[in-house]
Amino acid sequence: MPETTETSTRRRPARFRRRLRSRIILSFVLLGFGLTALFAFATNWTRTRVESQLVEDLMSRNIDQFAKQFQRDPGNPQFAVDQIRAFVYTPDKFESVRKNKQEWYALNDGIHSLIGADEQGKPFAYKLAVRKTPSAWFFLAYDTSESIRGEQQFNRAIYLSVIFFTLLSLVVGWWAASRVMSPVSELAARLRSYRGSSNPKPLAAHFPEDEVGELAKALDDYSARLTEVVQRDREFNADVSHELRTPLAVIRGATELLLARPGLDEKVQQRLYRIQRAEQQCTDLIGSLLLLSRNERGQGNTLVARVAEQLLDAHRAQLGNKPLTLRMEGESGLTVDAPESAVSVALGNLIGNAVKYTLEGDVVVRLLADSVEVIDSGPGLSPEDAARLFERGYRGTHAGHSQGGGIGLSIVSRLCELYGWQVGVRPGETRGVVATLKFTAA
Repeated sequence: MPETTETSTRRRPARFRRRLRSRIILSFVLLGFGLTALFAFATNWTRTRVESQLVEDLMSRNIDQFAKQFQRDPGNPQFAVDQIRAFVYTPDKFESVRKNKQEWYALNDGIHSLIGADEQGKPFAYKLAVRKTPSAWFFLAYDTSESIRGEQQFNRAIYLSVIFFTLLSLVVGWWAASRVMSPVSELAARLRSYRGSSNPKPLAAHFPEDEVGELAKALDDYSARLTEVVQRDREFNADVSHELRTPLAVIRGATELLLARPGLDEKVQQRLYRIQRAEQQCTDLIGSLLLLSRNERGQGNTLVARVAEQLLDAHRAQLGNKPLTLRMEGESGLTVDAPESAVSVALGNLIGNAVKYTLEGDVVVRLLADSVEVIDSGPGLSPEDAARLFERGYRGTHAGHSQGGGIGLSIVSRLCELYGWQVGVRPGETRGVVATLKFTAA
């Protein structure tokens, strides 16, 4: 069983949501980076493929010419082209190729990419064209070091281009987001300026016929319907206040006149006192509900001990033969800045629940420095009750067939929210329930 229940106002976990402006900027940046990176990759791949194809075609043609020249004049096998070195080996030198250039010896006809070492022992890349015939082996070596260096420079330029266009996308996205969000921000500013106004002006007239204009029209329609609902609610509250207070005043006056008559029977007098208390309770409840409906804090200087004693006296008169003791203990100087009706409704519901569900024993109202505890010796508190006790319409597991709609504690919860108080319940030390009403904000 939990030790305490959460207060009537529950905080929902905050969820991080990226602002619309940030999402627009991020979309531009991702789009710019994605397109630029894709274009850079396609350009680099195309350049490499085309360059490699051109070099291979060039070497294939040159090795064909080299072979033809050797066949025409075997005594003059020299063949040279820019960046291309030619080698020819007759059958008597095939063995030297195996010894000195072992990697060439095993190659088949075609174009091959190899790594070699220069005279200083530094590695360099080259392409080798191979043509092997029974009469001679032909090799053409093409140094690709310059091409590789050019490719590295080209890649650096491509990377810089990606970075540049990504930053450019950021700037364009920032500008576009500002232009797109400007009317939305203006709409939000106008809505904030209407806060607290009872007659807000139409918004649609300030915006063009676009999506923001449609949103402004929808807000105007919603505002009109909400204003109508609020107006009807105010009129209803005023009507209810007037129509209910009038008969209550009549009941109060008639009760006072009857109580002033001498020689009243004791039972009649007790019933008149009960009617008087019920009228006062109804008046306090109406006042509190009207404050809640208008979301207004009433002012006052209420002595909590006096209200608690009046509530206990009212419940003592209704106990009958129920073996239950109602008492108050603790400090008596606690004063609350609120109307006596609000304190009476909040505290009265807690005391009323304790009296209702305690069949025998004690109900103690303990006054502390800034709070009141209502301690009973009833059946206790189930986990389900602890979690849902302040929900509107919920009746506890021990409610049985007792009267009530399960709205008393929800009214207490709303009063606490209005005045910044705190209310909670927890199991007692041995049995029963301890309800705490704290008159200071968390």
